[in-house]
Amino acid sequence: MKTIDLRSDTVTHPCPDMLEAMLNAEVGDDVFGEDPTVNQLQEKVAELFGKEAALFVPSGTMGNEICLKVHTKPGDEVICETGSHILNFESGAAAFLSSIQLNPVQGDLGILPIEKVKQAIRPPYYYMSNTSLISVENTHNSAGGTVYPIENLKGLYAFAKGNALNLHMDGARIWNAAIASGAKLSEYALFCDSISVCFSKGLGAPIGSAIAGSKEFITEAHRYRKIFGGGMRQIGILAAAVLYALENNFERLEEDHKNAKRLAQALSELGKIEIDLSSVQTNIVIFDIHKSQKDPQQILAELKENNVLLVPFGPTKLRAVTHLDLTSGDVEKAIQVFQRILG
Repeated sequence: MKTIDLRSDTVTHPCPDMLEAMLNAEVGDDVFGEDPTVNQLQEKVAELFGKEAALFVPSGTMGNEICLKVHTKPGDEVICETGSHILNFESGAAAFLSSIQLNPVQGDLGILPIEKVKQAIRPPYYYMSNTSLISVENTHNSAGGTVYPIENLKGLYAFAKGNALNLHMDGARIWNAAIASGAKLSEYALFCDSISVCFSKGLGAPIGSAIAGSKEFITEAHRYRKIFGGGMRQIGILAAAVLYALENNFERLEEDHKNAKRLAQALSELGKIEIDLSSVQTNIVIFDIHKSQKDPQQILAELKENNVLLVPFGPTKLRAVTHLDLTSGDVEKAIQVFQRILG
């Protein structure tokens, strides 16, 4: 029986056509800037986001951390949302790699209120850290895959520029945000100084992320990619997978969103589950099972026995993520399992 893997959208497998594109990729030494497929990808990403340049990196965490490094100096402080990835899921890399600290601000579904950001900016006293950057996440994983509205982002960016601050966007799932909102990728990127994007989540590539910004920014980012151990050689085989994903797997993200909403609605109808349906805007479903009076690990074990995989996402919360390897039929089967276990 097929395992319905809802742990993450990172569990997808390359399809035969993607593998063929990888096998046929033209390659060169990327450290010398001579891999034509990587160069093509970087030019395409820069064009999609309306930035001067882009850089291919191995992972989203490396992409974020390179951007934080370029934007800051040791001892600086970065304002971010309480549930943000850079604060909670990057192994303390900001402190380890850049000697900076993160100042979390509680947001509303991942959106930073400007007034709270204003209060978080440090006064220019010698005994306080220097606030140099604001970081946002779009979509926001911990908030349930919520989309950062363009108007909110525009206002925050204007505020940042008015206070001599830069703004970085962790856009690991920016593709989902664009599909859900109908906005162009370049519209989001217009209101940030740098953006990191991931190819191995909803787009289904096996590996890879990119960062985009000004030519000056990417030149410095290139140096830090080498320092952080991200210099790679004949990686056109990976870039080819990404180019295939951008061409074939972007628009279909709408299917994942529909499947997530269907799952969320069904879960909300079970008496032992609490879920905020307003947070289910893309492909992530986070729900609370405390009313079941069952330990989350017990529920996860029961789900696994029925070939459904999820992950814990807090003391009493679980997370499910839909993706291209799951059909609407798979989601219906998962719903039936939930109904047996928690109905």
